[in-house]
Amino acid sequence: MTTVFWTVAVAETAIAALLLIRLGLGPTICDRIVALNTIATQTTLAVLFVAAASRRTVYLDVALWLGSFSYLGTIIWSRYLERGLL
Repeated sequence: MTTVFWTVAVAETAIAALLLIRLGLGPTICDRIVALNTIATQTTLAVLFVAAASRRTVYLDVALWLGSFSYLGTIIWSRYLERGLL
């Protein structure tokens, strides 16, 4: 089962790496914000699978922090876009 966890963690990291292309080439700022939020989500999932594979609960705190603050960051960026401050 550990091999499956490591495989999924590597796959999630590869997806996040592909999303870097969208982050860099996104035609609008909204595309870039969505790409950044998706990268944070994929990275959170990768950290969760690494925590499960290595059986270390300290990584769960990192994943929780990353997931929580990336979501809040997306809300803040959306507010700035909505108000036309960018």
